[in-house]
Amino acid sequence: LLAFKWQPPIQLDPALARLDHIFPTCPDPRMSTRILSGLAKHRAVDMCLFTLSWHKTNGCEPSLYHYNTVIDACSKTHKWTKALQLLGAMRQSVLELDSIAFNSVTSSCKKE
Repeated sequence: LLAFKWQPPIQLDPALARLDHIFPTCPDPRMSTRILSGLAKHRAVDMCLFTLSWHKTNGCEPSLYHYNTVIDACSKTHKWTKALQLLGAMRQSVLELDSIAFNSVTSSCKKE
């Protein structure tokens, strides 16, 4: 069940793909949290996934909170396959899974 591999989200507008012009290095983790929280609040799941993917591609290690924020956004928008993929990515990283991640993924699966 948790054998999903991380896959980058769909291709977005090329202007959005140039986050490296805005953040030439990894942004402050608090800034990343604010960005992801704001996107999740507006249910912009594709942008959340893109931002998380950009962080990983540029060597920034997403935190447990970052993953949980995006998983929760996936849950609220009924994107359970993406939520499961993120849970799998968390499992492969150095982060320990927590009940928040499991509950959000379970919730997203129930809604389908």
